[in-house]
Amino acid sequence: MTADGRRTDDGTRVLRIGTRGSTLATTQTGTVRDALERAGHRAELHIVHTPGDASQAAQTPVTRIGVGVFTETLRTALAAGECDVAVHSFKDLPTAPDDRFVQVVPARADVRDVLVAAGGRGLRDLPAGASVGTGAPRRVSQLRAARPDLGIIPIRGNIDTRMGRVGDGPDDLAGVILARAGLERVGRLDRVTETLDPTVLMPAPAQGALCVEVRADDAAAVAAVAVLDDPVSHAGAVAEREILATLEAGCTAPVAAWSEIRATGTGPEGGAARDIPDGRRDLPPGRDLPPALTLTVHGGVFALDGSHGITRTVTADIDLRPGADWRGTARETGRAVGRRLLDAGAATIVAGSE
Repeated sequence: MTADGRRTDDGTRVLRIGTRGSTLATTQTGTVRDALERAGHRAELHIVHTPGDASQAAQTPVTRIGVGVFTETLRTALAAGECDVAVHSFKDLPTAPDDRFVQVVPARADVRDVLVAAGGRGLRDLPAGASVGTGAPRRVSQLRAARPDLGIIPIRGNIDTRMGRVGDGPDDLAGVILARAGLERVGRLDRVTETLDPTVLMPAPAQGALCVEVRADDAAAVAAVAVLDDPVSHAGAVAEREILATLEAGCTAPVAAWSEIRATGTGPEGGAARDIPDGRRDLPPGRDLPPALTLTVHGGVFALDGSHGITRTVTADIDLRPGADWRGTARETGRAVGRRLLDAGAATIVAGSE
């Protein structure tokens, strides 16, 4: 083993990509490996076992263990040189910057939540008193606002475990709420009975986005992953996460956000998210982007009992061309949403959820 990781017999470096061992984690990390290999790099998955995996198997509520237990173990392995690349769900990372690492964000998946329900039912079709499973305070608060007559059951586990609890039996759940991105990545969209618009259930900040990290002092790895970065996805996720940072809220707080980037002058702002599932409206994939773009960021904070919530939206011009300070623009736009939420009393709601 060399100082910069594993090499083949002919001296070619193999980038070791750290990932948790779950089906979802290895599947989404596999997309990063495949993209690196298409770009001409050798890459392989390296499984990193985390304390959170055992807690998940034991059904410990996420609010008790915190999702940071997953990301911190991967970061420790990356910093120690156990792997060369780490792949996270961006929504699970702390919002504080970490100068040890360089981050890129590949093209984002669908940001929305979905309902998987017995009998093919949608959210409006569930009978009064039906039990719906979710462990996220953000989802709990919004579900209680939309359907106060439902019973909300805290659940954890992998995708199949949670969907396996749905049925028509007396001990079954009528439905569960999941992220559409995860189901898409593991090929289980056939189980979705309704995709929920963010006007009904606003997603988590950076939902659907992966974050690929490498050590800042590993110039070869930094150059290798740079080709994966999608500026539209990266800017939107940064703006949404800045709302969390401004509110000084953790990623399990009942805070939600979604964003869209469009070519300036292409229509009224704030269109329905069902038309822009990855936050990209009327824009081509990749980096062939027009110079005049508009970033719209929506944020919300919701009381756990569903009694009330606060939402705010800010729009700003953004330039995603190479050399432009689009990260700064994204952060400032998200910060503006966060400040407006604070001015409207969001701190009280966040404190009440702790």
